[in-house]
Amino acid sequence: MDITVKDLGDGVAVLQLDGRLNMVTASCLRDHVGSAVSSGQNRIAVDLAGIEFIDSSGLGALINGLKTARQAGGDLRIAAPNDQVKLVLQLTNMERLLTAYDSAETAFNDD
Repeated sequence: MDITVKDLGDGVAVLQLDGRLNMVTASCLRDHVGSAVSSGQNRIAVDLAGIEFIDSSGLGALINGLKTARQAGGDLRIAAPNDQVKLVLQLTNMERLLTAYDSAETAFNDD
């Protein structure tokens, strides 16, 4: 999985993911979220448009990132999930915790 980080300013970082978010790559996402929060970006938008598959480990990494961001006074939001990701979120009832937005760049516009 590839992760591209964009700084949108005002404490917002966009993590653009490409590939598979699974047991093998989940730690990479946790590391990137931790690094962003450590550098003062406590509002994290995770762009899932390039994710072709997510499993329970990937979902756990998103939840861990949400916890990390919230402990720093921020939030983690997801954007542009495909049908497979939406299905996993629905089956696990995680769509209530991880609200999906159309675009990572606009995920924090309502604040």
